[in-house]
Amino acid sequence: MLRLHSVSVCSLLLLSQAGGCLGQQVTPEAPSALANHNENQAPLTDRERMLLERIANLEQRVNALENRLAAATASAHADPAPVTAAPATAAVQAAATAPPQAAPASQAAQTNAVANPNPPPLTFAGGTTLNFLVDGYYGYNFNQPIGRANLLRAYDVLSNAFSLGQAAMVVDSPADPAGGKRFGLRLDLQYGQATETLQGNPANEPRPDIYRNVFQAYGTYVLPIGKGLSVDFGKFASSLGVEGNYTKDQMNYSRSYWFNFLPFYHMGVRANYKFNDVLALNYWIVNGTQQTEPFNGFKDEFFGLAIQPHKNVTWNVNYYFGQEHPDVQYFPNGGAPADAPSIQGVPFEPIVNPPKGKLHIIDTYVTWNVTPKLTLAAEADWEQSRLYESSPPLHTDGGAAYARYRFTPKFDLAARAEYLSDRGGLFSGLNQALKETTLTGEYQMVQGFDVFVEWRRDFSNQPFFYTSTLGVLSNQQNTATLGLVWWLGGKEGSW
Repeated sequence: MLRLHSVSVCSLLLLSQAGGCLGQQVTPEAPSALANHNENQAPLTDRERMLLERIANLEQRVNALENRLAAATASAHADPAPVTAAPATAAVQAAATAPPQAAPASQAAQTNAVANPNPPPLTFAGGTTLNFLVDGYYGYNFNQPIGRANLLRAYDVLSNAFSLGQAAMVVDSPADPAGGKRFGLRLDLQYGQATETLQGNPANEPRPDIYRNVFQAYGTYVLPIGKGLSVDFGKFASSLGVEGNYTKDQMNYSRSYWFNFLPFYHMGVRANYKFNDVLALNYWIVNGTQQTEPFNGFKDEFFGLAIQPHKNVTWNVNYYFGQEHPDVQYFPNGGAPADAPSIQGVPFEPIVNPPKGKLHIIDTYVTWNVTPKLTLAAEADWEQSRLYESSPPLHTDGGAAYARYRFTPKFDLAARAEYLSDRGGLFSGLNQALKETTLTGEYQMVQGFDVFVEWRRDFSNQPFFYTSTLGVLSNQQNTATLGLVWWLGGKEGSW
């Protein structure tokens, strides 16, 4: 930089004052212009001699500046004490020691994309995250059932069809008492075949269309009691059973009988208090099972213990008590008696002597991370229901076992086996013993895109499953499924 600058000074001076160049490049390392002049050449005029003297003076000043800068740099490396620069060199020294400027935005984005191939999380102020999920599949049932219907499936309900199982958007802003934020909220919007499974029972929901696409919507407040009492109000997913709604968080692609049988969601109030790192207590009071709006005046209750005896072991023990029989009859499609009362345009009439038999559910499940690669889980369930308080009970019991092994960070293999004794037909409508085995391979193509390949066999001690002929039933069905799950957002862990 200094050398080019000295040449430019020479050029400007010669062009402006002498009208031309003297025929050689002047640099600080070259001999002075006056000493370089050949005596055999024509004598210099006074004007030319003056210009050459000025050039020689400039050369000396540039050399002095370079020597000072070199000495200051050497001293800075040898002694960390600050060096006071001369005024003439302060700007040069500041430029030499300043940190490099940030790369242009496009270059920085390209560098970040190479270093971190994952998409940036959609995280906003207050820890709020915006999350998206698309879950689609193609399944084939080797029974070739009429209507392409897979019986006893919660989500993968169709055979030989490209299907949208679930499209979801989750807004999550959890409470953070340690950070001074005692409130939070959660909203899950859901569309697709899974929505029809979760919300499609008009026997439980008098007006299901109002809430069909709202899977969860609740607010949280953490009361300053002890270590913090967390209270939620609204509609929330049930925690009965080890499996959950979102495929990305499950071992297998298809859901178990028990996920399909146990409640999906509740509307009401729930509280959680964590005594210590080992024990937490949960309590709910809700409208009922799968009842955003209740069909009777009884309020169901839930009592649960969450136990963590070891950092790699979690154990849940739950008891649910309710009354799942309506005390009113609704007429959303006409046929109501004359002058029947209505709620927002939907007529109804009270049921005389309504059934008041009770529901009892005992559910327990344990998960053990044996090693970073191997996870085991087991679930056991018992359910009893009566129509009237004096009616004989109907009950269902059984359980499921799970294992998953992660061969590589991208690939794992999971297996499930389960048994459900449906005495009284509470689940399937038929008195039978149901069993199924499932083998699932999961491969993560990239962060946010998972591919599932699954083989499943359902079988019973009774002819129950559809075949290709109407009225002819089989005691088994075998399915092969390819599931594709995309998810994006800043929420980590289970959704």
